[in-house]
Amino acid sequence: MTKAIDSGDTPPASAPHTAAPVASRATSPTPTPTRRARSDKRPNILLVLTDDQPKETDWALRQTADWLGGSGVTFARAHANTPLCAPSRASIMSGRYAHNHGLLDTRHPAHLDQHTTVQRQLHEAGYRTGLFGKYLNFWRPGTNPPHFDEWLLQEPVAYYNGHYNNNGTVRNIKGYNTTVIKDRALDFIDRSRTDDRPWFAYVATRSAHEVNIPETKYAHARVPDWDGRPSVFESDKADKPPFLRKANHSFEQGKALRERQLRTLLSVDDAMRDFHDKLRALGQLDNTLVLFTSDHGLCWGDHGWLRKSVPYRPSLEVPFQLSWPAGGFTGGTDDRLTGHVDIAPTFLDAAGITPDTPHDGHSLLDRGNDRDHLLAEWWWNRQDKQPIHTWASYIGKSEQYTEYYRGRLDADGRPKGSGKVIFREYYDLRADPYQLTNRLHGASTAEERRLGVPGLAKGLAAARLS
Repeated sequence: MTKAIDSGDTPPASAPHTAAPVASRATSPTPTPTRRARSDKRPNILLVLTDDQPKETDWALRQTADWLGGSGVTFARAHANTPLCAPSRASIMSGRYAHNHGLLDTRHPAHLDQHTTVQRQLHEAGYRTGLFGKYLNFWRPGTNPPHFDEWLLQEPVAYYNGHYNNNGTVRNIKGYNTTVIKDRALDFIDRSRTDDRPWFAYVATRSAHEVNIPETKYAHARVPDWDGRPSVFESDKADKPPFLRKANHSFEQGKALRERQLRTLLSVDDAMRDFHDKLRALGQLDNTLVLFTSDHGLCWGDHGWLRKSVPYRPSLEVPFQLSWPAGGFTGGTDDRLTGHVDIAPTFLDAAGITPDTPHDGHSLLDRGNDRDHLLAEWWWNRQDKQPIHTWASYIGKSEQYTEYYRGRLDADGRPKGSGKVIFREYYDLRADPYQLTNRLHGASTAEERRLGVPGLAKGLAAARLS
């Protein structure tokens, strides 16, 4: 097996570092569509999944917004159900909350039952399936991903000159992560010229995960200034959990992280442009379901925090856009409470497949299918040196109730500890969208009842057991 090179995240020394503002990015000429009849009328499915991309990153994705925002639906209230890479991806694949699919940290990919995955059901239903980019953390590079016909799987994930499993051959491939996996995905899509099967492409980039290294042409791209938001400048955190009271990341650090992330996302935007142009050239733009999202968000110094893993909106909320003109998804905003657990049910519904494993989510294709709350959950795990605590959160349409528990994951990634509630938070999301005032801090029993906390606690307990 080839070893990954030590400088995997280092751009080529000879590559010029040129300033490249978005306005100067080249655009592909519009190709003439070449259409051909296909007997199987089920839609193709393209999932593009970024890494650690929060909302408020639209500046770097203007071509994506022109496509999916203009001819698709933007889900304004979309959430990661677990703000951690592998559990989130497992929820996307399985349509299940992490406490049901069992992959609770980043170190135990075998905990996900591959029989429950959307790629298995699509593959068995006759779809041609492809995986390009990041799969699950700590996946053995020499192990082929189940239920994919083709793959270019990168592990460990690096921005430059990565270590890949290329259809069963493990080797290093030179180039920038986003470009390398985009090119392979385009080749996979292009082969639909001669293959009549509908296809499913799972494309997962390194962007915009730290340590952020932009493509050389965007290394000095000028990023718009940012003035922060109230949660970044919160001075009194007496009502926050103990670990967060000690957090002291600054506005300047958050601003710098935002800038680094945006530069890496410029290449993702170029990839989306190329996907659009390829689909248009093949005459498949109308009947391809395209979904663009991130595995979770990230704090830019909010409440002093510069990571994910916390039950606050910048960590949990994600960009989420869906386009499928042939299915009637052609523009507008959808305000339904949405989670990653809805992705697999949506794909199977579009393909006309009845799920044969349980789902916690539901198809977004039925616009009358709504929910009044969503579960988010996270477990303190071995990669976190400081005691963040395990937590679960009930996210409603206008409020959020969170409980922190005594416990953590053991060496095998399984929960241990008493599970005793050690801290609680309640936020009125309409009056306090930046979650500055925990209404349970110093609240009386009568005030808790007035807020409806007993009912929310029961709802959260039920969701955790469902």
